[in-house]
Order: sequence, then C-alpha cells, then structure tokens
Amino acid sequence: MSDLFAARSQMAISLAFHILFAVAGMAMPLLMALAEWRHQRTGDPALRELAKRWAKGTAILFAVGAVSGTALSFELGLLWPEFMRHAGPLVGMPFSLEGFAFFLEAIFLGLYLYGWDKLSPRVHLLTGVGVALCGLTSAVFVTAVNAWMNNPVGYSVRGGQLVDIEPWAVMRNPTFLYEAVHVALSAYVAVPLAVLGIHAWGLLRAPDSAFHRHAFTLALAVATVATPAQMLSGHQSAEYLARAQPIKLAAAEGLYETRTHAPLAIGGYYDAARDELRYAIELPSGLSLLVHMDPAGVVQGLEEVPPEDRPPVNVVHYAFDLMVLCGVAALAYVGLGALLWLRRKPPWARRWFLRLGLAVAPLGLVAIEAGWTVTEVGRQPWIIHGFMRTADSVTPMPGLVSPLIVFTLLYVVLGVVVVALLRNHVLAATTTARADDDADPRALVTSGEREPGDSLRAALARDLHEEGPR
Repeated sequence: MSDLFAARSQMAISLAFHILFAVAGMAMPLLMALAEWRHQRTGDPALRELAKRWAKGTAILFAVGAVSGTALSFELGLLWPEFMRHAGPLVGMPFSLEGFAFFLEAIFLGLYLYGWDKLSPRVHLLTGVGVALCGLTSAVFVTAVNAWMNNPVGYSVRGGQLVDIEPWAVMRNPTFLYEAVHVALSAYVAVPLAVLGIHAWGLLRAPDSAFHRHAFTLALAVATVATPAQMLSGHQSAEYLARAQPIKLAAAEGLYETRTHAPLAIGGYYDAARDELRYAIELPSGLSLLVHMDPAGVVQGLEEVPPEDRPPVNVVHYAFDLMVLCGVAALAYVGLGALLWLRRKPPWARRWFLRLGLAVAPLGLVAIEAGWTVTEVGRQPWIIHGFMRTADSVTPMPGLVSPLIVFTLLYVVLGVVVVALLRNHVLAATTTARADDDADPRALVTSGEREPGDSLRAALARDLHEEGPR
C-alpha cells in the first residue's frame, strides 16, 4: 500500500465515521427542542421524558463526535501539510468559527441537561434551541472549507503561492450556499429517519406507548418536511455542478462524450479501456433535462480532460446512484406517511408502516456517506480543485500504514462504545415508556417530576378509581 493511498484511506475512514456524529449534532437538538416545546404546550409528561431521553442521546453522540473531530483536525495538519501551508490563511477563519460554535454548543447542551429544574421553562427551551442553532452553524462553517476546496476563490497566484488572500471570500463562494443547504437538509432527513426506525421498533413491541408514539410522530414530521426540500436541493446542486465541476457530474453519470440529449444512467459499469458505460439503464435526455431543464442541453463529458485528471469513475458513479436511490426511497416513505395523515389514519397505528420504517431507517445515513463519497472522490485528483493535486499535498513522512491501522482501531473502539451506550439508552427508554404507560395515574401526585396539570389528572384518576365505573 502506498503512503498516498494510506493517507487517503485514513481520511476517508475518519470522515465517514465523524460525519455520522456531525449530522446528529445538527438534527438531534432540533428533535429534543421540538419535544420540549410540545410538552410545554400540552403538559404531556411523555413528551418531557422524550426530550430528556433525546438530550442524553445527544450528549453521548456529542462526546464521541468531539473525539473523532479532534482526531480529524490532527490528521489534516499531519497528513496534508502542503495543503495547510497553502490553504491555511483562507480556511483558518471558517475552522476558527466552527470551533467557536462548537464550544457554544457544549455550553448550551450543559445548560439544557442540568437546567430542567433550575431554569424557567422558556429559558430552558431556548437553551435547547441554542444547541440546535450552534450544531447547525458548526457544520455549516466546516462545509464552507469543503466548498472552497471544490471551488477555490479569494486569492491570486504568484510563484506557485497563494497571495492577496481574502478570508471572507470563502463564505461568499457560490458553491458554499449549495453545499451548506444540502448538508443541513441531509441531516434533517437522515437523523429523523434513524430515530423514526428506533421508535417504530418500540411501537411494534409496545403499540400503546405514548412515549414511542410521540417520538415516531415528531421524527416523521421533520423528515416529511425535510425530504422533499432535500430532493429539490439535490436538483439545484446538480444544475450548479454542471457549471462549476462538470467532470465530477460526468463521472457521476459515467458520461464520456460531451453531447446534447445526454441520458440519465442508472447502474452499469464504466469501461475505462473503451471509455463507455456498459450495461446501464439509460433514460433518454434525462441528464440534459435534469441540469438544463432542456432535453437538448449540452452536458460535458469526461473527454474534456486528460485521463490523469479524471476521478475514479465507477466509485463516483455507484456512490451517486446509491445516494439517489436512498433519497427516492425516503421520499416515497414520507410521502406515504403524509398520505395517511391526510386521510386521518395515524401512520404510527399501521404495523406495516412501522415495519417499513425499520427498513427505511438507515437509508438517510447511507445516502450521506454516498454523497460525501461523490463530493470527495469526484474532486480527485485535486485536493484544491484546479490548483493542488492530492499527491502533492501529502506528507513526505513514510510508513503511513501504521497511523492508518491505529486510527482505524480507535474508530472501531469508539464505534463499539457508542453502540453499547445507545443500545442501553434505547432499552432504558423502552422500559421507562412501558412503566409510565402502565403506571397508576394517582402516583403523579407523589412523583418528583411534577408537570402542569398533574394534580388535576391525579384527582380525576383517584375519583374514578374510588367510585368505579358508572
């Protein structure tokens, strides 16, 4: 294994691992804040318990994400020193702002976790909103760096060096808007679908659980809003990609020849020796229609650049197909849920819909991994598009297989730890939900967790118990 391949593999594994926690940091705080907001409006104690459970899950994911993110920051400097030497003056600012947002997120999360009985309900809810906003902001600033790598702006080149640096140009990069919206919406699709699957499993085991019913409904509602918006964002990103990085789009579709009426290809295998995509299902004029809204639109092919400037076509093509397939499946599922809602048939009351939820649950996370593969591998062989090749930015230090093995083992251990913690957390939530649903309502008067309306509900429950059915 070459040192370049080892370095790229280590970054790929690190990013694939960390991105799961990054998207959780965006979407889980939104869900917990929505649960508390609903609790404050309805007084339902199940929603309060749900907000607490989701907050503890957020804390677990936040802690592990902090570890993996720290490892990534070291890897970026140690594995790619030439990249940091040239790009540091430009990407330093968004990285600094990301760190600031991260620390604010930690502060708000601490206040949320330990402020239930110490802050007023309104202030406590605002701390949850603060966690959600800081998680989103943190991810957006990191996305700004990636957008700049895909479309570098804000500098001039003299003697092979970047000069006349404009740090704020990174944030004004036109690629940034498309990537930031797409990344944010992907989190609000993927994480609610995963949460929805967990609570679908809970409802299949305990159909009458108010805890799981509220959780499933909130997660489905967020996914129902975000998924169509994400599909629209993907369409706009494809349109922009055709202008800014046409070779990446050509690789995603396995298109060699620049042409009008370019087909939309599904599956198949790109034969580099013959420069053609074989055995694919092709929708005539589909790609031209997708990126130009005109079946006669011209789409650039791989032939526009020499072979050494082309990304690994099959990797990008399969990742793109997988991302789109997962997105379409998610859209179909939430569309079906919306139809049930419109027909006044609660989706959570349909066991077949819950079983479908188990199948759909991982698709959003799979789509995120596939989408980042398209973004990163599709930019190759450039680490800074059009300016610096990945091979020219790697450290000259030999033996990079060793840190690859060490960091891979680190992520395996962290993965096992987080799965064990979340598994215990979910099982505990299921047990608590069953206990709450089966509890005597009169116990509310002696509970340490008093809610608005507890006294009235307990009194009514006591009267009904003493008088019996009429």
